[in-house]
Amino acid sequence: MANEDSLLHKQRHSLAHIMVQAQQRLLDPELILGVGPAIDNGFYHDFLWSDKADQELIKTEESIMKTTIKEMQKIVKENQDFVYLEMPAKDAQEMLKLLGQPYTLELCNDLIVWWETVLGVYINTVNAQAVERMLAHTKPEYLAKYKNITEWFTKHYPASIEWKFVTFANMCKWPHVENTKEINPDSFTLEKLAWAYRKWDSDNIMMTRIYGLVFESKDELKAYQTMMEEAKKRDHRILGAKLKIFTLSPLVWAGLPLLQPNGMLIRKEVEDYLWELHKDKGYQRVWTPHLAKEDLYKTSGHAEKFGDELFRVQGKEEKFIMKPMNCPHHMQIFADNQFSYRDMPVRYFEPATVYRDEKSGQLSGLTRVRAITQDDGHLFCRASQIGEEVGSIVNIIKEFYSTLGMINDYRVRLSIRGPEGKYLGSDEVWVQAEEALRKASEENELPFRVGVGEAAFYGPKLDFMFKDAIGREWQLATIQCDFNLPERFDLSFVNEQGEKERPVVIHRAISGSLERFMGVMIEHFSGAFPLWLAPVQIQIVPVAEKFNDYAFDLRSQIYKAGLRIRVDDGDDSFSKKIRNAELMKVPYMLIVGEKEESDNSVSVRVYKTKEQLTMSVTDFIAEKVKEYKERSL
Repeated sequence: MANEDSLLHKQRHSLAHIMVQAQQRLLDPELILGVGPAIDNGFYHDFLWSDKADQELIKTEESIMKTTIKEMQKIVKENQDFVYLEMPAKDAQEMLKLLGQPYTLELCNDLIVWWETVLGVYINTVNAQAVERMLAHTKPEYLAKYKNITEWFTKHYPASIEWKFVTFANMCKWPHVENTKEINPDSFTLEKLAWAYRKWDSDNIMMTRIYGLVFESKDELKAYQTMMEEAKKRDHRILGAKLKIFTLSPLVWAGLPLLQPNGMLIRKEVEDYLWELHKDKGYQRVWTPHLAKEDLYKTSGHAEKFGDELFRVQGKEEKFIMKPMNCPHHMQIFADNQFSYRDMPVRYFEPATVYRDEKSGQLSGLTRVRAITQDDGHLFCRASQIGEEVGSIVNIIKEFYSTLGMINDYRVRLSIRGPEGKYLGSDEVWVQAEEALRKASEENELPFRVGVGEAAFYGPKLDFMFKDAIGREWQLATIQCDFNLPERFDLSFVNEQGEKERPVVIHRAISGSLERFMGVMIEHFSGAFPLWLAPVQIQIVPVAEKFNDYAFDLRSQIYKAGLRIRVDDGDDSFSKKIRNAELMKVPYMLIVGEKEESDNSVSVRVYKTKEQLTMSVTDFIAEKVKEYKERSL
């Protein structure tokens, strides 16, 4: 997200207002507004059509979008001023009643309850003498409405709109541009029409939502649109089905994907690599069950934190919870040992599945699921060891994402507390944890910025954002510093003085969650995995049935070398077999016929480069084994 004070952020928020102004002008003068924030790539705004809406123009999405964007372009060229006013709450209430905005009025009343006595309002104005010319094409009801609004502001705030006509008004505290001439009319467009529950609550009314794209230039907007077109081709839900990586079964339940053999091979490769990166750094593997008594999560604070997201299980005599996090279990393992300062740090590693009852509308393929396998690690250390341990984790993260070709242009967010939210622990503990991570970030020269209000409920964290092959950013790895859970579980070790000392816990995940990570990898590689991740690494295609024996002899040699290989000896034609291997994006296809059999060679087709070459069997095996072991891209 652009900085709130940056011009881009102001443009994005201003265009949210311009979008609904355009709607009021031509589609519905009584449009009822919901929220309209700036977001990472532009803005969105929620609204409801009234019975005054133009039924012909709102009949299709194409008509809505075309009419709205055309009017937005016109508004930007009108050099409208954005005027910010602060007014007493009673004036804001009167204004919102005049505007006919019940939902914004409800928010205003809530703010009054919260002791907000002065509220911010933004109005758009144009030269009053130009109104007849500028707004001649708009609906008469819109003109009449804003004539009344202008008169109200003239009476109550005359200095703010001298010789001006108000074209839009709404309660808002976020910064906007001063004039629409600060907005490049070629740098924005409308992306899509969607729907969302008011206040994100399914018990509330469903509102219409329009998303807009806003960038600093026409070229950046075009680049983003091109990227999104490419993203559609890489959609992991489509590729995952085509490549037989995972299955979504309504009989199993939404959000509980099933990994096919191809998917399990990919997951196993990732798990093995993650353990390889940890096993020589003092980590020990542990295992914990999938559920526990509710008391465990009451102690940890997760029961209150996750609320109705928890899966509750009724046993014969007691109630259980499917674990939403692994850390409370790992606390119990630590607590069952007697450690001294000589043992610290203690490092546990467990790729374990946790469960959260996400809303159905939020589920998506592998990237948003109800069963989440975290490549979880918990380190119990002294406060003085935080910097060294974070440095070790950072090195693992860098090596892992370098292997995947995602290390360029990454960034890190130091997520700390905000003024609002439920956080465990004292201010003193939070200050200590936040400063420890800040210092570790500086010592490891991480490209970090501070994210206020984005901490976990039990402690601050470092979130690592990596870009995929088409430039999209994904939050994947995380390092979290926790002084709270050791306190809640009364954990300790014996220090040099023979006294009990409280450890610090560092939570870390390298891939984030294996399901989401696999979804990202499918899209990052567009299904064309490097050799080490490819479910089928090599496919042999005999040119005719009489060469099947040679093909299977080759398969045996290559399989013994540790590579995943199959022979297509089916009834399809030779050209269809070639096409099948291409569709499955197999990295290497070996074509074998009379010449190859007589020379003990293979004709190799490389999927990524489309290169074709002939090699001896010995050289091919040696080269591919090396490529596999080195995890080459």
